[in-house]
Amino acid sequence: MAGRKPLISGNWKMNHTHLEAIAVVQKLAYSLSPADYERAEVSVHPAFTALRSVQTLLEADNIPIALGAQDVHPADSGAFTGEVSPVMLAKLNVSYVIVGHSERRQLFGETDEQVNQKLLAVLKHQMSPILCVGETLEEREAGQTEAKVLGQLQAGLAGVSAQAMGRVVIAYEPIWAIGTGRNASPEDAQAVCKAARSALGERFGTAVAAQVRVQYGGSVTPANISALMAQEDIDGALVGGASLDAEKFAQIVRW
Repeated sequence: MAGRKPLISGNWKMNHTHLEAIAVVQKLAYSLSPADYERAEVSVHPAFTALRSVQTLLEADNIPIALGAQDVHPADSGAFTGEVSPVMLAKLNVSYVIVGHSERRQLFGETDEQVNQKLLAVLKHQMSPILCVGETLEEREAGQTEAKVLGQLQAGLAGVSAQAMGRVVIAYEPIWAIGTGRNASPEDAQAVCKAARSALGERFGTAVAAQVRVQYGGSVTPANISALMAQEDIDGALVGGASLDAEKFAQIVRW
C-alpha cells in the first residue's frame, strides 16, 4: 500500500431504513476501536433516505466514520424528478460518492459520459468520488479485462486534473463477482489494480498515481479480505452484502 491509508467502504445499496441504518452504525461504532480507525478509513453509504439520520448520529457522537452516498445527479438543481444533487449531498457533509457502480451501468444504462459528468460534479463540490470500473464475465473470458477497465478509467476521468486526482478513489469491481459469492483471486485483483495504477501514472505522473487509493469490490467477506489487502496495489475494499451486518463489516475493517 506504500503509505496509502486504506479505505474500507460499505455500500448498503437498497437496504436498511433510516432506523435500521442508525442501529447498524451504532453497533459498528461500538465494535471498532481507535486502533481500527488508525489502520483504515471507514465509510458507510446508506440509501438517500437514511443519509440525514446517519449524518446526525455520526456528528452527535463524534464517530470517526465518513458518510458516503451511492449515487448523484450531475446537475446542481433543476427539473429532475426523483434525483439528488451534489449540492444536497455536500450540505449533509457527505465525504464520498460512488459513481459508475456496475449496477448503475448494467441496470440503468449509465454511460461512461454520464459517469464522468457525475464524477466532475462530485469534485466540484469538494467531495471524493469512488469511480467504479469492472468487466463482465464474457469480457473476462474473452481476455478483454484490461481493455475494458482502462477504457472506463480513461473515460470516467476525462477533464480531471492531476491535482484533483488527490481526492479520487478507484474501485475495481469485476461485475461477475458482485453479489454472486464468486470473487477474483487476490492475484487477479492485484493484476488489474496494478494495471489501473500504471495507466494513472502514464496520464497523471507516477507520483500522483502512487497516492491514489484503489479499492477492490466483489463479494468481499471477512474470509477473503486479508489476502486481498496483502496485495501491493489494493488499498481497501468496496463492500456490498457483508457491510449490511455490523459485526461482519467490523471484521473486514480489522482484517
